[in-house]
Amino acid sequence: MHVVFVAAEMVPFSKAGGLADVVGSLSAALVRARHKVTVVLPLVAGIDPEAFSLARRLLPVEVALGGKTHRIEIFEGRLASGVEVRVLRNEEMFERDAIYTDDADEPLRWGLLCKAALFLLAHDGEAVDVVHSHDWHTALIPYYLAHGVVSSPNLEAAASILTIHNLHHQGVFGSEMIDPLELDRSRFVPEGFEFYGKLNVLKAGLVTADGVTTVSPAYAREILEPEMGVGLDGVLRALPEGVAGILNGVDVDVWDPSTDMRLEARYDASDLSGKAACKRSLQEDLGLPERERTPLVGLIARLVPQKGVDLLLSIAPRLLRSDVQLAVLGTGDQGLESGLERLASRYPDKVAFHKVFEERLSHRFYAGCDLLAMPSRFEPCGLSQLIAMRYGTVPVVRHTGGLADTVVDLDRDLETGNGFVFGRIDAVELLGALLRGLASYSSEQEWTGLVRRLLGTDVSWDRSARRYLALYQARGGATRAAP
Repeated sequence: MHVVFVAAEMVPFSKAGGLADVVGSLSAALVRARHKVTVVLPLVAGIDPEAFSLARRLLPVEVALGGKTHRIEIFEGRLASGVEVRVLRNEEMFERDAIYTDDADEPLRWGLLCKAALFLLAHDGEAVDVVHSHDWHTALIPYYLAHGVVSSPNLEAAASILTIHNLHHQGVFGSEMIDPLELDRSRFVPEGFEFYGKLNVLKAGLVTADGVTTVSPAYAREILEPEMGVGLDGVLRALPEGVAGILNGVDVDVWDPSTDMRLEARYDASDLSGKAACKRSLQEDLGLPERERTPLVGLIARLVPQKGVDLLLSIAPRLLRSDVQLAVLGTGDQGLESGLERLASRYPDKVAFHKVFEERLSHRFYAGCDLLAMPSRFEPCGLSQLIAMRYGTVPVVRHTGGLADTVVDLDRDLETGNGFVFGRIDAVELLGALLRGLASYSSEQEWTGLVRRLLGTDVSWDRSARRYLALYQARGGATRAAP
């Protein structure tokens, strides 16, 4: 099949969150399964076409939207994985200070990406079997296909798939954006894209896509209920084909402690000495005392209420009575940042807070920590717990979404399960799970066996890629065999 992804971000070009990792690694997994994959992205600030050996097409294209004709330059190339990329440049609309903004023209920015991507595919000389869009920013792709906003023989047989990575982000705007986005006003009804008197871009995609997915089976069930449906649970329940929950994976070539050159030392299940060296190196990096048998708990996250950072702050004084060190990497809510700064100032020998996210340091966190805390209020999938297991670091998680699908509570002997799990959104329950982890760490032989077992966890994309391929075919994508 020829599968086209349209997305706002993708590693290695741009990244604001886990979506970039998913687009980069899933597309590569589909290529390994011997299908052609093209990814269409906006050229956002920070992407240097020359650095990625992207060639600029001689002729730009012109795309009309919002009462204006936009000139789009096209850069193209191929990654080492075999994924084809098309990067669309319009300085006025795409090259802002951040990938996502609160600017008044935000819906037009992403509407332009959707229409320009389809315009490119319509004239690119090759038929498309599946167009796979991600989150609300590209949710107008299914709508534009279904309503013939862009039409071409190349797109006649294309199935549209829309993946929800986080239902809390829906693209809700005033109804004055209907005409500029070239939407049909007759569809501004509850069965269409109307949402409490406003335009909901994600809803426009949901009700017109051939298939809808989200990033874990548990989250697919959770968002069908009012508590987690963010106002769209009824829409999701009414979808003829339902919502397919397909678990994310990680790029095991990038996240591999046996080859990761960002680490102080490499290691695997046969030789764990490198993990001990990584812990010492991380403690030194963070200014913490180098204590080999003091458990080091890490948290790598956007510092927002969703991630439960406030729960950790509330129980930190009690947790820190134990022999433990706490290291936090992330940025976000100013109140949470201030709370972590005060905690680090109060306990300089036990707490380190690094407020600037660095990709290199995140690798060193995963390798150097003994436990990784993820007390999320909700978590569509989560990649951190998968990466942690890949690096022999034990996750401590709340039973929700993808965390519930991937982390099984450990027994007392650490022989079954792969992490420490708590249920309710409750700081005391989080404390209990962390204290269980600290107590288990003191059993050195059993802990070492657990670490070796975690290092063998299969967190690759291959199984999930097969599920996506089956979905593509079931929803109308080409059924011809891979070459």
